[in-house]
Amino acid sequence: MSAPRIGEVRLPFDPADRVSAGVSFIGVIRSPWSPGDCPRNIGQARETGRGAQIDLDPDYAAGLRGLKTGQQIIVLYWMDRGQRDLIVQNPPHTDAPRGTFALRSPVRPNPISLAVVRITSLDGATIGIDAIDAFDGTPVLDIKPWLPGVDVPPGWRP
Repeated sequence: MSAPRIGEVRLPFDPADRVSAGVSFIGVIRSPWSPGDCPRNIGQARETGRGAQIDLDPDYAAGLRGLKTGQQIIVLYWMDRGQRDLIVQNPPHTDAPRGTFALRSPVRPNPISLAVVRITSLDGATIGIDAIDAFDGTPVLDIKPWLPGVDVPPGWRP
């Protein structure tokens, strides 16, 4: 656990002690990243040109039916090595402390993250993806197809 920065606020409890639901991991991310060299976000991960893969538990392989190479998917993953007790954070890239829910930081009560990635290959229970900003061995919670009619907010323009 790192020392808090000015303006940061810790929770008076460990969120891991308040488990109210069960989760089954469906696989793991295989990436080139480890603590100390992981990109800060998916954009930086893409800039490296280094792909990754998701190794699904074979029991879930049938759930990939209908996915295709080139398709975008949403990957939900559990940042199992992330700190969980900061509710207000003061990251160096912001001008003032912000609530955890106003940030994409891996430090959160439930260390759930998501990335929209492109499928580069499908082979049995293995999904090749264009990039990811997660450590090697990070557990996967779920995979969903990215759908432009659903996942792009109304009126959004690039």
